[in-house]
Amino acid sequence: MSKRTALFALFVATLLAGTAAPAPAAETTRDPMQHFFQQGFNNLPDEVAAAKSGGQQAILIMFEAEDCPWCAKMKATVLNQVAVQDYYRQHFRILMMDVNGDVPMTDFSGQEMSQKDFAFKHNRVRATPVFTFFGLDGKLLTKYTGAARDPEEFLWLGEFVVSGAWKTTNFTAYKRERSGSKK
Repeated sequence: MSKRTALFALFVATLLAGTAAPAPAAETTRDPMQHFFQQGFNNLPDEVAAAKSGGQQAILIMFEAEDCPWCAKMKATVLNQVAVQDYYRQHFRILMMDVNGDVPMTDFSGQEMSQKDFAFKHNRVRATPVFTFFGLDGKLLTKYTGAARDPEEFLWLGEFVVSGAWKTTNFTAYKRERSGSKK
């Protein structure tokens, strides 16, 4: 083989090596509609039964609106994270409700109403998103309004509920303690 042919072969090999598919990276994001939220029954007593059979500690409802930019931000930057999805699915039955929705649903006491009535009249949701955690007895544990800063803060919110810290402190103090800040 001539020197020129050898150089050409080396050049082609280099080009081909550069176009080879990179090794797949570990999956860090997934579609939140499939991997964070669970298909709801629009019947909260049935959701409690599903949470109990799944070994989950509480029901998490994200109240959202179709045109809510902060809801979209949460789905695109936090709820799509595999670590967030796995942690929350382990501990919570996770539902989404439209604050403007006319879809009929059944509340924890068995009363039928629209999703918007459950949001506004029963949970005083006035802005979105709102993340509301309910115990398996249907009682409100805690509520978080707005978008979390990042996946870590949202994981802390889950830990806040799972650990029972919500019984003795508020989430702001919990975050401060968790981050080691003295503010």
